[in-house]
Amino acid sequence: MFLTKLAVSQPVLTTMMMVALLVFGLVSLTRINVDLYPKFEFPVVTVTTVYPGATPDTVETEISRPIEEALNSISGLDKVSSTSYEGQSVVTAQFKLDVDGLSAAQDVRDRVSPLEGEFPEAVKKPVIQRFNPNDTPVLSVALSTTTLSLAELTTIAEQRIVKSLNTVSGVGRAQLIGGQSRQIDIRINEASLRALDVGANEVVEALKSGNQNLPAGSVIDDLSESLIQVQGRIDQPDDLLDMVVARRGGAPIYLRDVASVTDGAADPDTRAIYNGDTALAIDITKIQDANTVEVTDAVKARLDSMGPEFQRLGIAVEIVTDGSIPVNESVHEVRNTLIEGAALAIIIVFLFLNSWRSTVITALTLPIAIIGTIAVISLLGITLNMMSLMALTLSIGILIDDAIVVRENITRHLHMGKSHEDAAVDGTNEIGLAVLATTATIVAVFMPVALMSGLVGQFFFQFGMTVSAAVIISLFVSFTLDPMLSSVWYDPDSQPDVKRGFIGRLVARFDALFERMAHAYKHVIAWVLRHRLITLMATVLTFVGSIAMVPMVGAEFVSAADEGRINLTVETPVGSSLDYTTAKLEQVEAALIEFPEVRSVYTTINTGNALGKNKANVIVELVAAEDRDRTPVDLGDPIRDRLARIAGLRAYILPGGLEGGQSRIQLSVLGEDQQAIEAAAAKLLKGIDEIPSVVDLRSSSEAPTGIISLRMKRDAASDLGIDVLRMGTVLNTLVGGEKVTKWTDRTGETYDVILRLPLAARVDIDTLRDLTISTGKTDDKGAPVMVRLDQVADFVPSTTASEIRRLNRSREVLISADVQGRALGDVTADITALIAKTDLPAGVRVDIGGSAKDLEETGAEMITALILAVVLIYMVLASQFASFLQPIAIMAAMPLSLIGVILGLMVAGSTLNMFSMIGFIMLMGLVTKNGILLVDFANQERKRGLPLTEALISAGVVRFRPIIMTTLAMIVGMIPLALATTGGGAQRAPMAHAVIGGLISSTVLTLVVVPVILSYIDSFTRFIQPWLPKAPEDHGHGAKTEAAPAPQPDAVAQVQHDALGPDVGRPPPASWRKKLGLTLLGVVVLYWIAFPIVPFLDVPYKAAIIPGMIVLGEGLTLIVIALLGREYWDSIKAWVLGLFSRRTKTVHTTESQTDAQ
Repeated sequence: MFLTKLAVSQPVLTTMMMVALLVFGLVSLTRINVDLYPKFEFPVVTVTTVYPGATPDTVETEISRPIEEALNSISGLDKVSSTSYEGQSVVTAQFKLDVDGLSAAQDVRDRVSPLEGEFPEAVKKPVIQRFNPNDTPVLSVALSTTTLSLAELTTIAEQRIVKSLNTVSGVGRAQLIGGQSRQIDIRINEASLRALDVGANEVVEALKSGNQNLPAGSVIDDLSESLIQVQGRIDQPDDLLDMVVARRGGAPIYLRDVASVTDGAADPDTRAIYNGDTALAIDITKIQDANTVEVTDAVKARLDSMGPEFQRLGIAVEIVTDGSIPVNESVHEVRNTLIEGAALAIIIVFLFLNSWRSTVITALTLPIAIIGTIAVISLLGITLNMMSLMALTLSIGILIDDAIVVRENITRHLHMGKSHEDAAVDGTNEIGLAVLATTATIVAVFMPVALMSGLVGQFFFQFGMTVSAAVIISLFVSFTLDPMLSSVWYDPDSQPDVKRGFIGRLVARFDALFERMAHAYKHVIAWVLRHRLITLMATVLTFVGSIAMVPMVGAEFVSAADEGRINLTVETPVGSSLDYTTAKLEQVEAALIEFPEVRSVYTTINTGNALGKNKANVIVELVAAEDRDRTPVDLGDPIRDRLARIAGLRAYILPGGLEGGQSRIQLSVLGEDQQAIEAAAAKLLKGIDEIPSVVDLRSSSEAPTGIISLRMKRDAASDLGIDVLRMGTVLNTLVGGEKVTKWTDRTGETYDVILRLPLAARVDIDTLRDLTISTGKTDDKGAPVMVRLDQVADFVPSTTASEIRRLNRSREVLISADVQGRALGDVTADITALIAKTDLPAGVRVDIGGSAKDLEETGAEMITALILAVVLIYMVLASQFASFLQPIAIMAAMPLSLIGVILGLMVAGSTLNMFSMIGFIMLMGLVTKNGILLVDFANQERKRGLPLTEALISAGVVRFRPIIMTTLAMIVGMIPLALATTGGGAQRAPMAHAVIGGLISSTVLTLVVVPVILSYIDSFTRFIQPWLPKAPEDHGHGAKTEAAPAPQPDAVAQVQHDALGPDVGRPPPASWRKKLGLTLLGVVVLYWIAFPIVPFLDVPYKAAIIPGMIVLGEGLTLIVIALLGREYWDSIKAWVLGLFSRRTKTVHTTESQTDAQ
């Protein structure tokens, strides 16, 4: 090959190319971003609209539904959902993954903007945001003090700490949780209002209009222009007391007459608790492309720099969650796994080559390929994360594979007596096309993986691209550096008669043992070529047996990972106050701290995905894995049992890691009739609760929350000039509190001025009944007529839903649950069967979501990627061998790997999940490598004149060593990952379990089955040769016609007779074959007649059993065809030939008659 010849002839150039790869890779390593997961983007846009004081059903009618209708017509919309809470609407538009997120957000703005003028006056401007996976805090900090009030601490945090942290490079936002912001409170005295005959709405209107500076034009003379401004803004909060709010009898009534003004603090709407104590927390999120580790380190450095100020103010700062810890642990874990795997692979190389120089030459591929790959993925915008690092770890055996094959073949040529330079060139050239084909098949496998659609596609894009880049660089190094070093670095250990030391003699004994294994394999391959049908039957039965074991493995989206953290959602009864929820959560934290595995507990109330003063997120940080005996999964049931003893709350454990904190099972009960869908949800809840291993079952259909409805006395209200808008506005201001104006201090800080009734008045219904407002009418003196609220409205206790959910413009009740103790796929099958037999009301339907849906979508994507991989591999192999049939022999090893995959997962206790499925697809490229080496060398031997059988035996013996060596290198390279039990390694281990098991089974069966199938293909080719079109003879000018050579004896048959014995090709006695074939024929006919009944039977695991039954039936059918086809082959062949002869004779007769006429 040109590249090899260039590398051998120009060693300095080759060395500089390798150095360049290392330099670029090391530079990229210092700049590449490090994160836990790959960067992925969801085109999801949320519209959050605040409607203060509105009930959920009002929010749904006035806000959520109009927004849903407006968004429904946007192109590329996948689904739209909404949740209407008390005083807030959240509408979520999820677009198809090929839609640009920025364009989607703009489309949503264009649809929502026209609606703003149609919303009620009290509705705030909708906030439109794109979903950002980086909104999860990378760092959370708790502030505590014994010398400052919470309001004072909040002020310091807002003005100093948060502002400082927001300036740190890479920080997206620093959000304060649990604070009490400073505000100016105006408390209305309802008794003074009644005594002075002043309406509350008059006070509101006076405050809104009185505290402002207004422009009043300008005065222009010949030389200058002076602006005129009306100064009405207050300088100090106490100045508000001097504002005139009304006039009675010509006398002014000041604010001090009806209200008080205090420099106070806002009522908290969120709360943070750390290790049982109320705290002020700061959650820090990063911008999208920032490095998690760098951002957290920079934030911690900024906090350290502020340490002296914190000490002076008496503020204690403690980091409660640190997102860089799992990232660093994952990187370190994968790094160690990579080093351990590389070391084990190098040991395998040394055992087989018995030469430290050959081992070094081969091992140099690893650092160069890995570091060079980092340079490539950095250019592609790929980060160092769990997936890209796992790709490098799994690639250890693949990267060294090419170098092993090349170096082993160069060593073989050295043993032939060639010079180092000739051996390097000839050895690489001889094996070059086969190595190129193996690399091409691996790339062909991973390109479909990288191009998968959906969430799985985004997640595995970096995995596929990293592996593809690594194997291409490895191929380049193997074709350049390895032959170059082999040509210039004399290796005395490569000589068979060299004197060796103690280790060398031990390795030599291993080599001698391996030679005996190769000799034994020579007899094995000879036997299977004599008993081809028995070999194939045994292989098919083994494969069918492995298919039957698939349901025993179980399926889930991903395995649980030990991240050293447990996430919980805790809910108190609907309508609970923030103080009540806080008290309950303090009990929860106290109970959790009792567990010896728990290091700290951090709680936030009414934040994130737990909106509502009765909902909280709890993060339980565990001690290091080596310091505890139980994993988060093991702690699940004990924590549930302990928290169940605390009255007045419900606690649910959320999955972590890739499942994103959502429940593994989610059922959407949809319809238009709320009562009907709630009734259906109640039925399903009862049935699901009886399914084994279902935990944390809950429904979004909660108990209604109490409200007090003010029903207008329309006749009285109309006579007095009172309308709903005026009454609602006044009540919302006085009871809910409203910002009526602002005050700015001398430093430029602006604070809200809030008008509200005192707390005692807000909780007393009678006080609200007596509250007076001014009407639209006046008395004889021109003063507004005052009226009490109970004169124009009835106060009626009522209830409303705590939240109203909608999905695709239908009402929704969401049922959520988790699974512990069984595979997710098995539980999902039980739930699907339950839904099928549940009598749902008319118009009600059920959709399955959560991880169960992710598992279904992942399976579909994997099947598509697998089919594409198989097609691409066939195309590569057909191009490599210039044959349409030989690739079939090589690809026969692909399904055989499934045998080892299933056994490997069963032995390791793993499941079929996203990672093990990727491992299986990965095997499609790896297992073809062995077949390529066999077939390629067999083809070379046949070109040298050897018959097929002898060529197959020779190829098997010669390629036995590199096949076993490369397979063992790949297996031991993955052993550290397969043995991982902590951190993210346990989640990634199923991939290694699948690959190791598949490599073992496919390698063993490839060495046996591929030669058999190749011999059948050769027989088939020779059989159909007479019917294939012949190339036309050259009748051109000057052409010479040579006599056809005399027919020669069948060399292949002769070699078979000599090499394999006199019984080769002779069929066994026909009696047992015919008897067995006819018996199985009857079984197969009955089997296929009965099979259509199976889909209608109510049996467990039906979805998993049917594919296995199909494969079993096909296998039995093939066995029958093989048995009876062999028995009646001569008759069938004679009948076909006779039919063809008669047809040919008829054609000739017709032509003769035509000529005669």
